[in-house]
Amino acid sequence: MAHKKKEGSHPNDNGTTVSLDPVPEFTIEKGPIRPYLVTEPPAELAKARTVFPLKEKLAIAILALFTASIRLPNLQKPDSVVFDEVHFGKFASYYIKGEFFMDVHPPLAKMLYAGVAALAGFRGNFMFENIGDVFPADVPYVLMRFFSAMLGALTVMLLYLTLRSSGVRPWVAFVSGACFAIENSYVTISRYILLDAPLIFFIAAAVYSFKKYENYKSFSIGSIKSLFVAGVALGMAASAKWVGLFTIAWVGLLCIWRLWFMIGDLSKSTKSIFIIAVSKLVCLLGLPFLLYLLFFYVHFQTLTNDGDGSSFMSSAFRSTLEGNKIPTDVIPTVGLGSLITLRHTGTIGGYLHSHSHNYETGSKQQQITLYPHLDFNNQWIIESNTQAGITFPNFQNITNGMKVKLLHSTTQCRLHSHDYPAPVSESTDWQKEVSCYGYPGFPGDGNDDWIVEIDQKQTEPGIAREQIIALKTKFRLKHAATHCLLFSHDTKLPDWGFEQQEVSCATQAQDYLTLWYVEGDENPILPEDTERVSYERPTFWQKFVESHIKMWNINQGLVSHHVFESLPASWPLLKRGISYWGEHDQHLGIYLLGNAVVWWSVTAFIGIFVVLCLSELIAWQVGKPVLQDKDVINFHIQVIHYLLGFAVHIGPSFLMGRQMFLHHYLPAYYFGILAFGHALDITATYVLRRKKNFAYTLLAVFFALSYYFFKDHSPIIYGTEWTKDLCNKSKWVSSWDYNCGIYLDNYEDYKNLTITKPSAQPSVTSVVPEVEDVQPERPKHQVTGVAPEHDANIDAIFKYPGPKVFKDQFGNIMDPERARKLLEEDAGKVLRVEQNTVKKNKGTAY
Repeated sequence: MAHKKKEGSHPNDNGTTVSLDPVPEFTIEKGPIRPYLVTEPPAELAKARTVFPLKEKLAIAILALFTASIRLPNLQKPDSVVFDEVHFGKFASYYIKGEFFMDVHPPLAKMLYAGVAALAGFRGNFMFENIGDVFPADVPYVLMRFFSAMLGALTVMLLYLTLRSSGVRPWVAFVSGACFAIENSYVTISRYILLDAPLIFFIAAAVYSFKKYENYKSFSIGSIKSLFVAGVALGMAASAKWVGLFTIAWVGLLCIWRLWFMIGDLSKSTKSIFIIAVSKLVCLLGLPFLLYLLFFYVHFQTLTNDGDGSSFMSSAFRSTLEGNKIPTDVIPTVGLGSLITLRHTGTIGGYLHSHSHNYETGSKQQQITLYPHLDFNNQWIIESNTQAGITFPNFQNITNGMKVKLLHSTTQCRLHSHDYPAPVSESTDWQKEVSCYGYPGFPGDGNDDWIVEIDQKQTEPGIAREQIIALKTKFRLKHAATHCLLFSHDTKLPDWGFEQQEVSCATQAQDYLTLWYVEGDENPILPEDTERVSYERPTFWQKFVESHIKMWNINQGLVSHHVFESLPASWPLLKRGISYWGEHDQHLGIYLLGNAVVWWSVTAFIGIFVVLCLSELIAWQVGKPVLQDKDVINFHIQVIHYLLGFAVHIGPSFLMGRQMFLHHYLPAYYFGILAFGHALDITATYVLRRKKNFAYTLLAVFFALSYYFFKDHSPIIYGTEWTKDLCNKSKWVSSWDYNCGIYLDNYEDYKNLTITKPSAQPSVTSVVPEVEDVQPERPKHQVTGVAPEHDANIDAIFKYPGPKVFKDQFGNIMDPERARKLLEEDAGKVLRVEQNTVKKNKGTAY
């Protein structure tokens, strides 16, 4: 905002810097018809808020050293995986190995961790599988945590500089920064390989740069540089987590705010206002979007190998990855006798699938599911509905309206539906069970008949709308007897269905959930030189759009209950935190909890400020004068700016149906702390301006109380020794649910404690990774083992004496020769075949 020039000092010729008033008067000029506010700041304002005298530089150095002493020590402890390091450490490994994965967050922060690890020589050979897994010696986890901690420490400095840029006096900004340095929640999140520290740093950099921009005259070098840096920081924030988009929205609202006053400023030409608006649009919206695209381009260029996360993506996307097994050179024309795979278009479930296991409900016939991975149990033979099992001498196309049967090639049962409720969605009368029914030699019955209905809108114009063309025709399968449609959705079968996706026959389904297409197609009748087709390679933009659709859908699907989840309404009250790590053998634990002194003070101030503004509006309406002191005006403007940021960042949380956790509050809380810094400033420099010593004492007491809380609860930040008694006494609120039972009765007992630590996980890439919350659900029965060094190990499997039963991932019995072929083709993914219950990462959250 523009201000009236006030007398003050500035750097003189001999280089001595004298402090300027950081809150000059506002300038109101007389116009031909009305008075108007001058929106250009005085030249002295930028100097008053950015050029620091020697004493302040010393204070900044002290603040930096104090912050480093809080944020950087003992990052090597614990020497095992903590909280969501199971995700983001693992993703760093995937980046280093170039294996495609799927995550609900943009790539920048994860790529930065991967870059730090790669520079330290890490080769991605540790997968961060479970909370508590001990790090091998060759995993540079300390350096990765140090990167996070440094960003957290720099965020403290950015908070100080931001408060100075919005008019807070140096000594108040110093106390605010010191309190932020010991805010327990930010200390905790910045000590581990998590996305929160990079995100908060980028948000803080954007806020500081934009506030700095407001202090310069339009079109000055300082304003251009600050606006550009703000745009870069916004792009990096949005590229670390989508929360950064809320920061872009906040900056946009402030730009509209300022533009409104510019339009009323008679000293500014329309042309200059237009140029300012366009420059903000380019720097604060265009530049972040370009950076966002750039980071995704690097993401796709880095993850070039097929990986577990690729099963989320379309086959066209997956076909661009090295090592993929997506069918190529597919026969385009589909006819009777064709051996096909059917892919569902509406979900990430994948392929129509069956295996030799029965439902435990309904008809108890053979299961039909969707399975996201390529497998021979996805293969079906198209038969004539009247001459099932007969091989025709001439090729017959499958055309729109044709009635067919689908024979499962492995088990020789046919796709079937009847009047039984769906296995999981049994309470919905519009879904019927789909099963695989029959046996070798059985000709089938009328409930095996399906009518092909080609979707004319979803299929490209041409012959693909008349007959089924592999990869191109989108069609539905209508059950001939009941007229329901073959359907699938995100509902999963229970353990007896290996948590694969439910398939049913629906009469009232949404159209996109009933669409299918043929991906694999072979037909023995057609000659060898038959024309073949493959997926068209998607463009970067197509991959970008598809990945975002998947990210959004997966994010919306994170709705399962979590023991440490909390609702947004409870966050400002600090009702509970999140358990990050616990080691019963060592009697130590880590728990995310805010600094209650700072936290509740921020919440109380927000409530007080809202009441204050309402009372001032009422007073104004009844004719009472409104305070016009420059400090009071600046206080109101800056606090409204920051609390607008608070509202923009917390507001969307109330609309989300997914799991929510306390750490989701931290971006909004950062804006609350900035607003509270102005509350301390107005109290010390305006309300108590005649009682300076009391003001100093008040700030010192507030810091002392904050530091006491920090030290009292530091064992659950650093994972250090504590006693049961002290732990229980530290619970100011009964709902703080960190486990005091894990601690010993006194500190002497720790000296006599014998710790038997588990051995570090071998630095060998796991063949079948365990399920994590955002990866596709896998069957409960997995094929596991160690990759053999040579083919002799494969021979040993088959030559080992005694009876053997070979099973695939789903528990299906495999032909021994088929099992051997799969092993030899894929370099021995399995050394032995065994059943292994899939573990899930407990206690983790996004």
